[in-house]
Amino acid sequence: MEVIATRIPDVKLIKPKVFGDDRGFFMETWNERAFAEAGIDATFVQDNHSRSVKNTLRGLHYQIKQPQGKLVRCTKGEVFDVAVDLRKSSPTFGQWVGEYLSEENQHQLWVPPGFAHGFLVTSETADFQYKCTDYYAPEYERAIHWEDEALSIEWPLSSSDLPLLSEKDSKAVVFSEAEKYDQHGELQ
Repeated sequence: MEVIATRIPDVKLIKPKVFGDDRGFFMETWNERAFAEAGIDATFVQDNHSRSVKNTLRGLHYQIKQPQGKLVRCTKGEVFDVAVDLRKSSPTFGQWVGEYLSEENQHQLWVPPGFAHGFLVTSETADFQYKCTDYYAPEYERAIHWEDEALSIEWPLSSSDLPLLSEKDSKAVVFSEAEKYDQHGELQ
C-alpha cells in the first residue's frame, strides 16, 4: 500500500495494492501492522456503511466527546470526501482537504480524531464504508454547515445544484460557532 500525506499531513490518502485478473480483484483494506508502520496506529470499534443518491451531502460531522478517527472508502460509485481540522493547536487549524474516493480508484482516506468529516456523492449512487476508533455517541455529535464561507470548501457542485441534506445538516452551525478541540484533543 502507498500512504500519502495530504495538504493536511495528519490526513492520509491510502492507495492499497489491488491484485486483479479476469475474475475480478483482491485488496487488503486493513492490516493493523502495515498501517501502524505507515503512522496510522488505530484501534477500530465500529464499522459503518451508508448508501446515498447523487448530490447527497453528509456532514460535516464530529463528536465533541469520544472523537472518532475514521478510515473511509467508497465501495460503489464516487464521493468527494472532506476533512476539516478542528484542533486549535494545529498549524492547519480551520483548513480542509478533499479527495475523490471511488470504486474505480479504490483509495481510502484516514481522518484522525479532531476533524470534522463529510462527503458529497458525485455518482448516481454511492456506497460509503468506514471504520471508527470510537463508538457513535449521538449526544456528542455536532455538525458544521457545509457551505460555511470561512471554510470555503470547493464542493464539486454546479451552480444550479443544491445538495440533498438531512434536517440536522441543513441547520448546522458555522465554523466560528462550532466547538473545537484543544491540543490534547479535548473540547475547548
